[in-house]
Amino acid sequence: MEKFRLAIFNTQPPHLYQGGVERRIIETTKRLTNQAIIKVYSGTKAGFKEPTVINNVNFVPFYSTDRIFPLDNWSFNRTISKKTLDIDSDIYDAHTVSGYGLIKALRKQNIKKPFIHTIHGVLADEYEQAKKNVQQSIRDKAANYFMKRLAMLEAETAKHATLIVTISKYSFEKIRQYYGIKMENVRIVPNGVDIEIFRKLTNKEASRQLFGLNNEPCVLFVGSLIPRKGLPFLIEAAKKIVKEKNKTQFIIVGEGPLKKYLVDSIEARNLSSNFRFLGNLKDDNLSILYNCADVFVLPSIQEGQGIVLLEAQACAMPVVAFDIGGVNEAVRNGETGFLIKLGDADEFANAVLKLISDKTLREKIGGNGRKFIEENFTWDICAQKLLNVYREAMSA
Repeated sequence: MEKFRLAIFNTQPPHLYQGGVERRIIETTKRLTNQAIIKVYSGTKAGFKEPTVINNVNFVPFYSTDRIFPLDNWSFNRTISKKTLDIDSDIYDAHTVSGYGLIKALRKQNIKKPFIHTIHGVLADEYEQAKKNVQQSIRDKAANYFMKRLAMLEAETAKHATLIVTISKYSFEKIRQYYGIKMENVRIVPNGVDIEIFRKLTNKEASRQLFGLNNEPCVLFVGSLIPRKGLPFLIEAAKKIVKEKNKTQFIIVGEGPLKKYLVDSIEARNLSSNFRFLGNLKDDNLSILYNCADVFVLPSIQEGQGIVLLEAQACAMPVVAFDIGGVNEAVRNGETGFLIKLGDADEFANAVLKLISDKTLREKIGGNGRKFIEENFTWDICAQKLLNVYREAMSA
């Protein structure tokens, strides 16, 4: 079968960022190069200035500011709206609101090629969740204002797309609730994990030595240091955990605007000796670090799914998270981890303590998690489902 031409759009260059959106683009495109000629168009961020080829996928820079969101997104959309005719493709796939400028330009020029709008976490849902925080800083209020505006753009883009792809049943329902989309136009394609990279390693002690960790209980978080990841709840839970297991280590992987606030909160609670911030890590090191931990935690207040939950379970790591969003589709409560009522830091702590105190339980739940991922959440499965969506859109 002849290859089709696929154009993908994301403001942040997927090969230079570690977010869930970017990882999905990287992992699925490299699995589709036998079926498609793929170009990924991204903003000129993180030093991305020249076209590059990775895994037979072409990555093309289109001008954007390298300033903070949403200015980068706005300038990227402005660029692609002016270069529509330079993007000759059989099908377009825009992630989040990285393509609202493109779809407007396509409609204006009466170009009717299929357009896929991939929605990860539903922005309107994220906005509504953020509003519930009554103690908002000026920065939080400004961020919420822009989130509301972007949610409106996401809704408009979705209404004019050929098909919408989202990552979970939860996101599917929120698209219906907030955007009024015909649900027959929405396809669910969950994220995945590379089970060859993310797997259980045999020598935990040697892995810990690589990161300078001792043999005390270890709790791991991986994610951006942003409000919706709920890290203040983890800090509250840590107070109780440390009272019972005073040498417990909390490892934080990721970067973000809340780092100073989090460090200050940890210091105020006399927990500095229990927390370590490691910044961003590449997949090879990250897979080793998952194996260093006893428990993986994700205290997010809103998630479309949570790739890190999949990665942790692929490494046979038991997880603890709040029972929100698409998390309860990515974790089987009581089988592969524990899901806690949103905001209950005390019960969150109890679940972590239960796991770090019982090696047999950890191993049982971890083994369940690995099997669960192998059967449901690999990137091969994700890529095949996406290919089916692309072919459906082109034949419509």
